[in-house]
Amino acid sequence: MRPGAWGPIRQLAYVVDDLDAGIARWVDLHGVGPWTVFRNTTMRGSCRGEATEVQMHVGLSYRGELQIELIQPLSRTPSPYQHADGRPRSGMHHIAWHSVNLDRDVADAQQRGLAPVFEAGNGIVRVAYFEAPDDPGPLYELIEAVPAVLDGFTDGCRQCADWDGITAIAADIDLGQPVSP
Repeated sequence: MRPGAWGPIRQLAYVVDDLDAGIARWVDLHGVGPWTVFRNTTMRGSCRGEATEVQMHVGLSYRGELQIELIQPLSRTPSPYQHADGRPRSGMHHIAWHSVNLDRDVADAQQRGLAPVFEAGNGIVRVAYFEAPDDPGPLYELIEAVPAVLDGFTDGCRQCADWDGITAIAADIDLGQPVSP
């Protein structure tokens, strides 16, 4: 598969220490909103070959047809949201594409020399993260393009296009119980 075959970049993601403060910054500094917030979401899978369960808060908003994702990791389990020594990452984290065939695109990424970092799911969607061995930059993510993801993307784009510029959070959804750090 040729480079660029995954289609347009659909998401830029950042790891933040405090999701609510991160959202406030994006609203105030960049005029991005409203945000849909998912609290206490859990992804189960493997990180660098080790089984893991990662809990986080996630905020999603859009600029045109580009999703902005803010991630606040809650658990201290192996994840792409912390360095190998356990220190949390912060700042720009990954660039993502939608994948209509995740298994094929994962194989393609590996064939292109990208190294797997994290493969996980939560019962709604599966994701796969990769890194370029010679590039310390952001990770690359493939997001399974299931109907829930595509519908959420379309609805989010519409909400942001119609945004009043005031309401910071469109929805605040708690998906479970927080874990102990």
